[in-house]
Amino acid sequence: MAGAREHGAEGSPNGPDVVIIGAGVIGAGLAYELSKRGCSTLNLDALPSAGYGSTSCSSAIVRFSYSTLPGVAMAWEGLQYWRDWPDYLGVQDDRDLARLVSCGMALLDTPTGHAAKVMALFDQLAIPYEHWDAAELERRLPLLDARVMGPPAPVDSEGFWREPGEPLAGAVWTPDAGYVSDPQLASRNLQHAAQALGARFRFHAEVVSIERRDDRVTGVTLSDGTIIPAPVVVNAAGPDSGRVNKLAGLAGTMSIRTRPMRQEVHHLPSPVGPDGRGLECIVSDDDTGVYVRPETGSMLAVGSLEPACDALEWLEDPDDYQRTVSASGWTRQTLRLARRIPELRIPNRPLGIVGVYDVSDDWIPIYDRTDLDGFYLAVGTSGNQFKNAPVAAQAMAELILRVEQGQDHDSDPVRVRGRYTGAEIDLGFFSRNRQINRDSSFTVNG
Repeated sequence: MAGAREHGAEGSPNGPDVVIIGAGVIGAGLAYELSKRGCSTLNLDALPSAGYGSTSCSSAIVRFSYSTLPGVAMAWEGLQYWRDWPDYLGVQDDRDLARLVSCGMALLDTPTGHAAKVMALFDQLAIPYEHWDAAELERRLPLLDARVMGPPAPVDSEGFWREPGEPLAGAVWTPDAGYVSDPQLASRNLQHAAQALGARFRFHAEVVSIERRDDRVTGVTLSDGTIIPAPVVVNAAGPDSGRVNKLAGLAGTMSIRTRPMRQEVHHLPSPVGPDGRGLECIVSDDDTGVYVRPETGSMLAVGSLEPACDALEWLEDPDDYQRTVSASGWTRQTLRLARRIPELRIPNRPLGIVGVYDVSDDWIPIYDRTDLDGFYLAVGTSGNQFKNAPVAAQAMAELILRVEQGQDHDSDPVRVRGRYTGAEIDLGFFSRNRQINRDSSFTVNG
């Protein structure tokens, strides 16, 4: 960034180079990437610690089965960061680091055609995969009933209990997929790496005003009256991103909006299959409308793929929602999983977590500048961008620096080359002013 200082300090006359609103996995990652480039940063978060909000509720699945080429490219690049986590963070002792659990993922090849689309994108990027037919799927994952059961239907409808049909076309197996052991710890890892380079974090700090002069941001004001001047402010506020945009006077200035949405992930014991094993990999099943991944202690985590038959739970206030799992949500998702895994035993007592997604109109994130100079967006990310956080942070850092140095990103979009895969990521794809992308799955699948 032109004019970036080696060391900025909260409360100094000029303030930090960059204020980042939010300290989730993307906000903390951006602090690290900007600090490596010589910028002084200050993360502000109303919550008690890094990754405490929607990040902590993430299923943290690392997979590549997106519906668009840029989405797949970003996720494949993101995998390499998680594989290289200690070296990326520059630490020698990995005892207190989040880790990638490589377990593989089976994307069921269902009548929706999503799997065929994904395989074509994998081929373009040379991502390793296998296509199993139904017999091979049943051999590899004997707990699964490999027949067509969809499309998804409400659990209280007759259609829900229809007899399974013909065998599925099989599954797309990606051996490199997995999940991150502790998403909140991953955020703290990034925080500590950034702090080692001089970054600052302030918690229990609610932003109540975005300061501006003419068409340029000049800083932020906190609920305690503290004014923090800064020439650059980044909205990485997760489910609170819409409120922050309103504070900046940007409501209605973008083609793509974001909204907070409540979502549940449920936990239940894994059954044991005829091979003596539980379910040890991730399964994505848009034929029943759920995904499932292994948890520690022979447990499973099951979440929704937002099938069309379900009403989504949009929130007016991202802080005002039921924080315990609902009986209806538990019944819906566990019964859907039980259709695919007949040996599943469903406990009487619901168990799980509740989080809030920050969802864009097409479930594709916004990584962009705004009409207010110096004000940037890393929003619309909840639900499917945890895996991409490190590469998104790299891309946003490059975008900010280039725009601040004079590049007109709206007419000449910034392009970033992945530091691991070399894949080019056109950040114009994630524009705030794009048309709704009809290639998206319009679900957490992205």
